[in-house]
Amino acid sequence: MTPLLEIKQLRTILHTGSEPVRAVDGLGLKIFKGETFALLGESGCGKSMTALSIMRLLPETAEIIEGHIKINGNDLLLLPETAMRKIRGKRISMIFQEPMLSLNPVMTIASQIEEVLRQHFDLHATEIQKRILDILQQVGIPDASRRMADYPFQFSGGMKQRVMIAMALAGQPELLIADEPTTALDVTIQAQVLDLMRELQQRSHMAILLITHDLGVVAEMAHRVAVMYAGEIIETATREDFFRQPAHPYSQKLFAALPTKSKRNQGLAVISGNVPPLSQLFRGCRFADRCDHAWELCRQTAPEWIEITPGHQVKCHLFSESEELNHPVQISAQTTALANSDKVAPHHAAALLHVSDLKIHFPIHKGLLKHIVGYIKAVDGVSLTIAAGKTLALVGESGCGKTTVGKGICQLIPPTTGSVQLDGAELTGLARNQLRKKRAEFQIIFQDPYSSLNPRMRIIDIIEEGMNALDSDHRDKIKPDYQLSSNRTENEIDELLQRVGLPAEAKWRYPHEFSGGQRQRIAIARALAVNPKLLICDEPTSALDVSVQAQILNLLRTLQQSLGLAYLFITHNIAVVEYLADEVAVMYLGKIVEQGHVDEVLNTPKHPYTQALLSSVPVIEATSKRKSIHLKSELPSPANTPSGCYFHPRCPYVMPICHEIYPDKSVFSPTHSAHCYLYAQNQNSV
Repeated sequence: MTPLLEIKQLRTILHTGSEPVRAVDGLGLKIFKGETFALLGESGCGKSMTALSIMRLLPETAEIIEGHIKINGNDLLLLPETAMRKIRGKRISMIFQEPMLSLNPVMTIASQIEEVLRQHFDLHATEIQKRILDILQQVGIPDASRRMADYPFQFSGGMKQRVMIAMALAGQPELLIADEPTTALDVTIQAQVLDLMRELQQRSHMAILLITHDLGVVAEMAHRVAVMYAGEIIETATREDFFRQPAHPYSQKLFAALPTKSKRNQGLAVISGNVPPLSQLFRGCRFADRCDHAWELCRQTAPEWIEITPGHQVKCHLFSESEELNHPVQISAQTTALANSDKVAPHHAAALLHVSDLKIHFPIHKGLLKHIVGYIKAVDGVSLTIAAGKTLALVGESGCGKTTVGKGICQLIPPTTGSVQLDGAELTGLARNQLRKKRAEFQIIFQDPYSSLNPRMRIIDIIEEGMNALDSDHRDKIKPDYQLSSNRTENEIDELLQRVGLPAEAKWRYPHEFSGGQRQRIAIARALAVNPKLLICDEPTSALDVSVQAQILNLLRTLQQSLGLAYLFITHNIAVVEYLADEVAVMYLGKIVEQGHVDEVLNTPKHPYTQALLSSVPVIEATSKRKSIHLKSELPSPANTPSGCYFHPRCPYVMPICHEIYPDKSVFSPTHSAHCYLYAQNQNSV
């Protein structure tokens, strides 16, 4: 069978320093018509550069120095740029990772799709408008005839991604390159986008090159899988073979690093070190310095392709003829077991943090005089409790108010009404100088460590800044004989960096000199510098690869065990919730709709929204098939919340009473409750 796309010995280099960076180094792959080929690997391994090489959309500093990229036998690297313009968008289309950066903000959606159609088809104006409408309806844009005249900022993240898919499909391509198409999306929107791509693929029989680092998405979508590391592919297999028995030690480490419920008592396996710089010349295996099973041969000789089973190949000396093939490498976690980490906290335990009926409403101003014409109800009556040494996970779709809750607890946003008590002391309404004295007891770790670290300050200055910001009265209370000196401060910072797994000499460097996981460790060290009791973690692992995520999760668990920290962990990653959390609160449109112990909520979800959320989570079991519950319409605006139950416009079980009054709490156990009319209200049983 002739492949649709065939790449041979592709080498792409970047001229960004004294030595060329070999971003793609001898890559080869084949993709057949109608199949989904997943390219899996960590950030920086060359996945996106491979996609840009195929499209010939490389930056000015990059060039392809060797190889062939053939579509139906025609080598794209031999074509002039004028010919490539006819191929891009027509035979090959690409969905970029960030739709907001890929859509023109000053052009309507219809105008942007029209550009594609005019480039590749000879159509009249009326035919173009009809085609645009058909494409938008095909990708599930509601009220497409009206919304085609809207601008990108008027669409949600999921809708913008659908528009990107519509633009990519406008030319009816034979190959669709999807570069991390769901990375920035919630699980519910992710499920919709993946289902849409599958449906469109079946309809047009196009091929998909899916670039991702999410094993769950690979399990959902791929027919074949290739694992990429340091610029080259090191393993290829069918989806079934890959998930049944990954062969390369790097592939096995990726699986071992995944957080799951079964690993709750133990640390996650981590991959030591970092991806080697691609500016160096490699002699042996590129993974050797990070591999637990490497020996001298691995460092001296690059491994060749070895076929384990038909269709399953690997580049690894462990599978050479001189080695035992019947004893696959076993990768184990390299951290000690964590005892008692999954026990249910007594519901009567004294609370470190107690939040009661928290509301944060933002006024909407309109007109010349800026009259208040309404309110955005970002947080609308949230109550929660966290005991010392425990973790409460706050989950929900983007825009539901999770981050605003965290900032409201920290008093970074003044609450409209409600109570926030930390260790019995009320934080709401405190004067600025009084609040500053309490800030050492609670800290926040933001989602993007690079944006939250000052790029012009060294690490020692970033950490010391927080320490110096404390009132002297508070520092005296912690250490009565403490005399602040530069040497003593430096020693403290050294201890902090070592505690979060960084060398002491790292303090003299700047944020840009660290990887994403290392920057997040620095953000954690900065938060720990003031001896907090509560850490609010706002999506601290969402932008990280699975291997780096494992390092951060291990660190958070170890710190909690040793220091007794309490965490409010804001996330939409259910796997992380299963692994880390003691309790879960599910948030929807500013309200908590279900709350309970992690096993109660995840194993027996009661609220229809929780059920839909959990059904949308991709699973990595090769034989498992996800049956996603599709929610009707989009998340309503918090500026115009529905009457009655906020979820009723999207609920599959809606009843007349749901339109009228918000439901009271239904209690299923001392720790498990939900707000839903499907269950008896204010009672101890369902």
